[in-house]
Amino acid sequence: FPMASTSKIAIAATFLEGVEQGRWSLTSEFPLMIPVKSAPFSSAVAPVREGNYLPASDLIELMITRSSNTATDALLRVVGGPRAVNDWARRAGITDLRIDRDIATLVRDDGEVDPATVISQRDAATPLAMIQLLSGLHEGKWLSDSSRAVILGAMEHCITGKRRIPAMMPEGTRVAHKTGSLNNTSSDVGIIRTPDGRAMVVAIYVTGQGTRAAREARIASIARTIYDGYLAEPAGSRRTASR
Repeated sequence: FPMASTSKIAIAATFLEGVEQGRWSLTSEFPLMIPVKSAPFSSAVAPVREGNYLPASDLIELMITRSSNTATDALLRVVGGPRAVNDWARRAGITDLRIDRDIATLVRDDGEVDPATVISQRDAATPLAMIQLLSGLHEGKWLSDSSRAVILGAMEHCITGKRRIPAMMPEGTRVAHKTGSLNNTSSDVGIIRTPDGRAMVVAIYVTGQGTRAAREARIASIARTIYDGYLAEPAGSRRTASR
């Protein structure tokens, strides 16, 4: 499925690995990458220009909570582009996740294929690969507690996708999530925490359905079905389902 902006979690993880290695810090300042108008498919990489400089901590917050593309491309350039993120994912043991373009190019050239009828491996992942990414972050497999707190804390403050995973959750449920939207596809991935302390990781990718509103309603329905089903399981049970 097209990852769209759900790929930003992997980009943030790659950057934070660099922080832990001392290559840069959360207070290091980098410029926003502002798209320069260009025709679709007119170049392999969409032109961009440098904008205001912001601390990396602010860039991460913007790219996760508000899905800022200019903040994302700022950090993607710092880490070394899509190849660096793919390298991080392979070292983490996540094989079915692939970033090919920066966000400026991805958005400019959106619509080349219909994801409801054509399967493309560019800038795509399987839901299970995204589950591996999220569960590994949750369980502390690759990053320090402080780095994990930056990503997961931002996901808890996400203001996009209110009609997606959080829409049908019962009162007292906490959701840390990241949305994605492109031509004829909508997604939402994250961690649902129940009032009794259980956590479930979900990655929901939907194509077609007629409209964006219909896709969002389907995501909300799937998320609530998962919640109700796993809440009925004995505490401590672990099961993975995918389709």
